Amino acid sequence: MVKVQPGANKNKIVGVQQDTLRIRISAPAVQGKANKMLIQFLAKQLAVKRRQVKILSGHTTTSKTIHIVGEGNQKKLQNIIDSTSV
Repeated sequence: MVKVQPGANKNKIVGVQQDTLRIRISAPAVQGKANKMLIQFLAKQLAVKRRQVKILSGHTTTSKTIHIVGEGNQKKLQNIIDSTSV
């Protein structure tokens, strides 16, 4: 589960709170702009193509379920989570 805060000063992974990855996104939550920015940001962080990052649910809420397509991407994401939790 990912909790997104749109309209932030900059894109940033904040950390994990209660098994939820918290991410701040600079785009506003209008017309899907925050969702597009979230996909772009996660793709860059994981070094994958944008089409490999999918929002499965939560398109109109701040709580989202994300799926990263591809081998080894779960480990990359876990490494990012671990580095923000320290």
